[in-house]
Amino acid sequence: MEFEGVVYKILPATGGTSARGEWKKQEVIFELPQEFSRKVCVVFFNKESDVARLKEGETYIVSVNIESREYNGRWYTDVRAWRVQPKQVEAPAAPAAAAPMPDMPPFGEEPAYASPSPAAEVDDLPF
Repeated sequence: MEFEGVVYKILPATGGTSARGEWKKQEVIFELPQEFSRKVCVVFFNKESDVARLKEGETYIVSVNIESREYNGRWYTDVRAWRVQPKQVEAPAAPAAAAPMPDMPPFGEEPAYASPSPAAEVDDLPF
């Protein structure tokens, strides 16, 4: 699943040790651009480099997996990021008539080239 969101807040990293080794996770709150702003907490698990590139107030495209699990009769849901990309700023539409570049001379008429003399032409066509 993918969504577009603005980084609202980057929470401090937490970590620990499990049977598989050390782990770190960091939660980032994204605000979704809708009529009524909604916030989503996204977990970055062992992705410190991805979180380090994020800036509060910037817009990103976030790819996530949503997973729920049960523990002692209660259900918990994680939204885990697996890719985050900055939103590409769309270039403004080009004007109908492109203005000449300031460092380029204006377009003039096609230069007239002297035509070669008839004697210099070689006729290589068959009869």
